[in-house]
Amino acid sequence: MIIDILASHSSREFAAGDVIIAQDAQGGELLVLLSGEVEVLRDGVRVAKARERGVVFGEMSVLLGRPATATVRAITPAVLSVVENPRQFLIEHPQVSLYVAELLARRLDSLNKYLVDVKRQYEGHDHLGMVDDVLDSLMNRPYPRPRP
Repeated sequence: MIIDILASHSSREFAAGDVIIAQDAQGGELLVLLSGEVEVLRDGVRVAKARERGVVFGEMSVLLGRPATATVRAITPAVLSVVENPRQFLIEHPQVSLYVAELLARRLDSLNKYLVDVKRQYEGHDHLGMVDDVLDSLMNRPYPRPRP
């Protein structure tokens, strides 16, 4: 579905090892994987790999109006579709907005499952109270509204 909608958008080719998005760089584009395999690194640590067509990158930067939160690098030669005015694109294509929301929800669900597992493994250790405080703070922290 998203691939069909993006058929008229430009695409970029990346060689293995190329940085597609650099952490802390000002974003502005939404990128969708068409082919190849990429890795996502946060502070130099790999947090994910992706090779499925339709995986979206840059959405957090676009939605939060902030610099990129992670680096995306090509593991193999990769082709990504480029949406240069993503906020307007998401407004005009609500089905893509829903797709991105579902993708983010799946990622959040995976993170929640991981955190529960970590808490179970270290239950009874004093330092986990700090983890609860940090998570509570993150979940209840007001975020500034993204720019229109």
